[in-house]
Amino acid sequence: MTTDYPENLPECGVARFLALLGGPWATLIVRELLPGPRRFTELRDALPGISPHTLTRRLRQFQSSGIVVRTAYAEIPPRVEYRLTPLGEGLKDVLESMAGWALTVPDVSDGAPPLCEPRAAVQ
Repeated sequence: MTTDYPENLPECGVARFLALLGGPWATLIVRELLPGPRRFTELRDALPGISPHTLTRRLRQFQSSGIVVRTAYAEIPPRVEYRLTPLGEGLKDVLESMAGWALTVPDVSDGAPPLCEPRAAVQ
């Protein structure tokens, strides 16, 4: 199976994290799996705007990197669940830290000054 991940992961921890979990949906998928196993449709429904193709691709990438396990049950109709491995569960503290930090950023709509001024229009 081919993936979009580099063959050799970077030595830098931040670069390695981004190689494994970069992209707009990666951390949100992990967030949805933190409480426990989820079916594909549950994940898709919990992430409005994600395409089935993107969700499938990310789940396969997570499987190949050892972050997620896919379990297919021999039932009719077939049932497939995705769950985090212990390696994937280790992301809980990382995501909680990210969320805590993000909540310290002033909300411009609350009257706080913007974090940066808009660029001047190019004429």
